Amino acid sequence: MRNNKPVICKDGFKMSVQAGETQYCSPRVAGADKYTEVEIGFPNRCEDLLLEFAEDGMRPTETVYAYVPSSLVSLVIAKHGGIVEGELPAGIPYLRAD
Repeated sequence: MRNNKPVICKDGFKMSVQAGETQYCSPRVAGADKYTEVEIGFPNRCEDLLLEFAEDGMRPTETVYAYVPSSLVSLVIAKHGGIVEGELPAGIPYLRAD
């Protein structure tokens, strides 16, 4: 299984958003039609909306974020101006930048 390309938002915020049988997601299977929770990894800067899901909150750009609700991922993307590049797991709207 290949990983999704990192999401890059209009304001430069960048994060990896993954889901599958080896990630912290729900459902924890490869190729699901819709993921309700996903794994975020190694954002390029701290995002307060995600901190409660961080494995290591003291190093917010050097950690993974487990079982992040898909709706929160959409909110983070919208906050940062939408997506200019990257891929998302199934079930998360692709909010393209204006």
